[in-house]
This record gives sequence, structure tokens and C-alpha cells, in this order.
Amino acid sequence: MADGQLANHSCALTVEDRRDRLRLARSRRVGAVTWHRLMAEHGSARAALAALPGIAAAAGVEDYEVCPMGVVLAEERQGLAAGARLLVHGEADYPRALSDIPDAPPVLWVRGDVSLLHRPAIGMVGARNASSLGMRMARRLGQGLSEAGFTVVSGLARGIDTAAHEAALEGEGRTVAVMAGGIDVIYPAENDGLARLIDERGCRISEHPPGLEPQARHFPLRNRIVAGLSRAVVVVEAASKSGSLITAKAALDYGREVMAVPGHPFDARASGCNGLIRDGALLVRGPQDVLEALGAPTDARPEPVMQLAPLPGPEAPQRPLKDVALLHSMILNRLGPSPLAEDQLLRDLKVTSAQLAPELLSLELEGRIARQPGGLLARVD
Repeated sequence: MADGQLANHSCALTVEDRRDRLRLARSRRVGAVTWHRLMAEHGSARAALAALPGIAAAAGVEDYEVCPMGVVLAEERQGLAAGARLLVHGEADYPRALSDIPDAPPVLWVRGDVSLLHRPAIGMVGARNASSLGMRMARRLGQGLSEAGFTVVSGLARGIDTAAHEAALEGEGRTVAVMAGGIDVIYPAENDGLARLIDERGCRISEHPPGLEPQARHFPLRNRIVAGLSRAVVVVEAASKSGSLITAKAALDYGREVMAVPGHPFDARASGCNGLIRDGALLVRGPQDVLEALGAPTDARPEPVMQLAPLPGPEAPQRPLKDVALLHSMILNRLGPSPLAEDQLLRDLKVTSAQLAPELLSLELEGRIARQPGGLLARVD
């Protein structure tokens, strides 16, 4: 079990418990990692909500207020009006593939067939400005993996994502779209028809409140859900600094398989894939390569009860949230718009890499810092 993560036990929550967990998730400066730490430290969402103002004060944030109950009730009404269902971390219907990752979404709004979230899945990501060959490969993989019994998970973006979803629908209809904005906000708008088909034959999910327009910082958050849901992630076409590589990195961090389709060395859209293969990712020529790597039958569909491998890694001691909040404040005070090397930040703060790394991840996912090439960090204001 990862640092700060709740034990993986499903339970029946009362309406009040569900609302308290949603309030905690929607409270200012509470990202997914912080949510899990608060729950682990305080034992319940209600106790965590009571403790939050004191934790914020320790980090130098005055007059902190938790998310009002009225905001949560309004979100519930908007979600139901959008035809969506709320899944809360810790409940039986919450996707078990996500439940053990350290930054699992506290809540998910879902439209469509929820059972797909419990089937073995493969993520497919790639370039928005995909080549003709890239689109053909995405369709071949999407249809072949769907027909082999896997759910194809992607992000409903232009290019490779769209081709993967469409092909999976042509196969067995098993596809999950992870939204970068609210469950009722289709982005890009041109995929409105595809989203409706997925609602009928697949599933769409979002960790954000209904009505939220996607922003740049939401896409890395979406990518880590694609990785977390999947047994493996296949990168079909990606440039060297694309969001698809964020998904691949998250997959590696979660102990998932990373696979890539090779491309021509002169095509910039293939540089990310070729780099992944150079660094050890499995080279993919078609669905058969993916199925063989996962040990799945190549001439028959895997059974729905097929389980994901458990995440590796020893348990780490949990740090008190007041200490975490103080370290976050120190990190943000040291950083500014001008990039700073991570090594220099370690020296300035006099902490170890093991202490700093999870807090940088938390702040990055919350959109408060940004990583830049060369191991540099900058504050996002």
C-alpha cells in the first residue's frame, strides 16, 4: 500500500459519508494525494474536514474554509441532470484497478456501462495530429484488442484517441473515455457524436465536477487515470515532449506495462515512441504482440474475472499532514517563474530526494508547479 493510501477495502457508505468525501475532494488545495493522506491520518472525511483549517494555517494560509455543503449538493444535482452516477473511493463499484494507486481519484462521475471499469483494460494514447499510418495502426489495435475481450481506455482527444475509441466500438464495444473536464463537457466538441456512442456502448468517466471546462493542467491528471485503469499502455504515435509520454511515465510508476509502436526516425511524431522502445518498452506491431506480452490467449477472449497484478513496492511511513503542508509551503516559497534545478531545491530545503519527490508530484498534479526540460522546476501562479 502506497504512502498515505487508504486500505483497499470496499465498504457501504452512508449518504453523509459520501458527501463528506466529496466535500473533502472539492476543498481548496486538496488534490488526490492530499485527500488520501487526510483520510489515512484522520480516519474519516468528517474528521479530516475539521482538521483542514488548522493544517492550512500551519502552511501559512489564513482564513481557510472547507468546501461548503451547498456546493456539493449543487454538484450532485448537476451530475444527476447530466445522466451520470457518482462513484466514491472505498465503495465496491469504484474501479479496483485505480484503488491502489497513490493518487487515485477520490470520486468519479460515470456515464454508461460501469461494469467496463472492472474488466481487464489496455490504454491507448498518441498524437492529436496523427499520421495516416498512425491512425490505421490505432484502429487495428483498438478493434483487435476489443475483440480479444479487453476494454480500450483513452482520452477522447483528436487523432489516436478518437481512432482507438471508434475501432473498439466497431469490435466488441468495450471502450472507456477519460474526460479532461466535466462529464457533461465534450472536448473537443467535434467528438460529441462519438461521446454519445460511448455512452450507449461504452463508458465515460471524469474526476472533475460537471460543467468544468478542461484546462491545460487537467490533461496530465486525465493521463494518470488512463494509466491507472490499464493493465498496459500502448503509445501509438507521440513526439518527444508529448502528453502521451506523461501517460507512459505514470504507467511505469504504477507498475503497468509500457508498449510503443515504432515509427520512421525522420518523423517527429514517432520520436517519443522510438525513445520508449530504446529505453525498454515493448515494440508493438499489432494486437498479437500486446496479447502475447500480457499472457492473454491470442485465439480466445480473456475471462472477465482476470485480475490486475498488484502494485509493487514496500509500505512507507506516513508523514503528518501539518509537516506535509509546511514542506509544500517551503517548496512554493523557493520556486518562482524562473526555473530552478531540482538538485538545488534539495540543497536549499535540506531534505532527501525520497522526502521531496512525492511532494513535487502532489504539487505538480495540483497544477501549482510545472516541470521543464533538464530537471528544472517552476512555480505556476
